[in-house]
Amino acid sequence: MLDHGAPPHSPRTTAPPSLGARLMRRKPVERLVAEGGQGEGGTLRRSLGLWQLTMISIGATLGTGIFVILGEAVPKAGPAVVVSFVIAGLAALFSALSYAELAGTIPVSGSSYSYAYATMGELIAWVCGWCLILEYGVSVAAVAVGWGQYLNDLLKGTIGVTLPAALSAPPGDGGLFNLPALIVVLLAMTFLLGGAKESARANTVMVCVKIAALVLFCAIGVQGFRSGNYSPFMPLGMSGVSAAGATVFFSYIGFDAASTAGEEAKNAQRDLPRAIMLSLGIVTVLYVLVAAVAVGAKPWRRFNDSEAALAQIMREVTGQTFWGTLLAFCAVIAIASVVLTVLYGQTRILFAMSRDGLVPKAFSRVHPKSGAPRVNTLIVSLFCGVLAAAIPLGQLADATSIGTLFAFALVNVAVVVLRRTRPAMHRTFRVPLSPVLPAVGFVLCVWLMGSLSAVTWVVFGIWMAVGLVVYFGYGHRRSRLAAAPAPAAAEN
Repeated sequence: MLDHGAPPHSPRTTAPPSLGARLMRRKPVERLVAEGGQGEGGTLRRSLGLWQLTMISIGATLGTGIFVILGEAVPKAGPAVVVSFVIAGLAALFSALSYAELAGTIPVSGSSYSYAYATMGELIAWVCGWCLILEYGVSVAAVAVGWGQYLNDLLKGTIGVTLPAALSAPPGDGGLFNLPALIVVLLAMTFLLGGAKESARANTVMVCVKIAALVLFCAIGVQGFRSGNYSPFMPLGMSGVSAAGATVFFSYIGFDAASTAGEEAKNAQRDLPRAIMLSLGIVTVLYVLVAAVAVGAKPWRRFNDSEAALAQIMREVTGQTFWGTLLAFCAVIAIASVVLTVLYGQTRILFAMSRDGLVPKAFSRVHPKSGAPRVNTLIVSLFCGVLAAAIPLGQLADATSIGTLFAFALVNVAVVVLRRTRPAMHRTFRVPLSPVLPAVGFVLCVWLMGSLSAVTWVVFGIWMAVGLVVYFGYGHRRSRLAAAPAPAAAEN
């Protein structure tokens, strides 16, 4: 039947893309790179070299697993916690190889969120970004909780007083409000508001302090080493080793913090892969060494979920309070650098998601004087600070681990997909033996996820359900890529 209401030569209208096509729309790599640094009202400043990027990675990593989570992991695995760190480190290594290739190919702030957007489509990118919010935001809170424990140790060793339990522990741990955890997040926020370059300088100083502290611990702790503390080596079996490995895995998230600085690096394609691999190598060696000395100096049954285990070991080995107090002082500075750099990564991921229209524009608004996303930093800092003040460490660590593992698994897939869809693209670093090594990294991530508790999986499921509601209620309709789906599909 003819439509008599239309002109005889009117152009045929194009049918709107299906829901499936909209969910799978991909953002061209060239567009991702071209938009690098651009925000609402200003641009991020490229001021970070290889040294600063490596320090950001080490700052975000070193300290989380040793200064804080060791007391949580040892009761799960016994002396074999050393193996747990090695397994988690291997899982991180395979994923780090994939991160290094993608960071050199797509040097932007979004980290694995942006990599997924370029390879697997918008819905998967959103899921990855939502996991990164869990990974970074919750780990800030987790580390801030441990910072409060070392602050109490420092106060006790110097002036003989400690903060009351009501103000130094969350409700689940016998307190009302963890004030120190909130304070350290607000201090990190103050540095970040000044800009990336100023934050990197402060972080470098703190990283040097923490490395010196861990070397000092090994030098003193080895004096209390007893080989009998390693027998039995694996009292809780391989299941305990894998459970501890899943818990400590969140301590390896630092290497991907460098990838969130892609739009503020001077030479991102050259320096990001180097910073990622260099930082992971340094922290893995230190983690295994410190864990081995700690378990050798103290029977594993006496760790008792202590969040300031290293300071306690120093006091027990020397019989003096001075060394434990000194370590607590170094830990207070060192853990603050983890909060600073991970909080930095969280703000840059939200910056990238905001620029794509998936979260509100406020997160990509750049202050013209500092070149920093100040509104973004304020919102994220206040959220993480309240979270740290209200939730116990163990629950935070496991929630962080599952978000991290999920995001890392997607990065391993993204490498293989981009190799197949854009084989001729210039890469400054290539994962050897691909797709074998990315597949191994994917399997290890899934295996560690399976070792986490049912409660953690329930929390993760609820988090993902909330994320999908937010995406379909806001991000899907406001996506900037929705205005031009055809070029995105053709480009990739």
